Amino acid sequence: MNAPAARNAFGVIIPARYASTRLPGKPLIELGGKPMILRVLEVAAQAGAAFSIVATDDARIADVVTQAGGEAMLTSPDHATGTDRLAEVVRRKQLDPELVVVNLQGDEPNLPAHLVKCAAQALLESPAAHLATLATPVRERREVFDPNIVKVVTNQAGQALYFSRAPIPWLRGAFTLDRDSRPSAELPEGPFLRHIGVYAYRVATLLRLSDATPVALERAESLEQLRALWLGMTIQVAIVAEPPAAGVDTAEDAARVSKLYTG
Repeated sequence: MNAPAARNAFGVIIPARYASTRLPGKPLIELGGKPMILRVLEVAAQAGAAFSIVATDDARIADVVTQAGGEAMLTSPDHATGTDRLAEVVRRKQLDPELVVVNLQGDEPNLPAHLVKCAAQALLESPAAHLATLATPVRERREVFDPNIVKVVTNQAGQALYFSRAPIPWLRGAFTLDRDSRPSAELPEGPFLRHIGVYAYRVATLLRLSDATPVALERAESLEQLRALWLGMTIQVAIVAEPPAAGVDTAEDAARVSKLYTG
């Protein structure tokens, strides 16, 4: 798979760990009679990926994928991040440095396929960018002040300037230092964007990010994409209309998502 990347082609790599503090073995939880990891593979296929590879640290997950006709790779259990797991795959596959691959999380079975394609297209159409991601307009004031919702600020070309859990941009005169004394108030007009954690990378970018050590900004905000900005990489941000539904982190999430397949 080390031939030059075809024009407008992209692949999908799905990191899937068996261990989970809140929901062990969640890639194998059945949703409508089918393991979740296979539902995620369906998303990749619907997005038009040229290939899809499940990168896992557990033979049980790999077996389920291969028995269903998919491709899986057993990767090191010691990776600190999903990016490192993806980097192992592209190294071992010797993928073309310019090939675009999308990181599709193994616990996102109901992620709209068009968002995967949108992230890939944003990078394919931006030759100067190293990676691409998504964002959606913030619609509620509380989102701006919620540290669990990551915000992003871009330049006029749609390239990320910074990501933060803090309110950015800060509206002088409209916000207060005690985070927000009027959480139910209307959101003031401003360029507020909520980050959506779907990433498309060039293979060379994945390898460079994996080789680099975590940086101070990344550790401070607990946001891995700040490593890319620190290294001087360009992150193209595509704006989409709505955020996707939450992934599967708990048994309650699994029950909710399962209803989408059983009616």
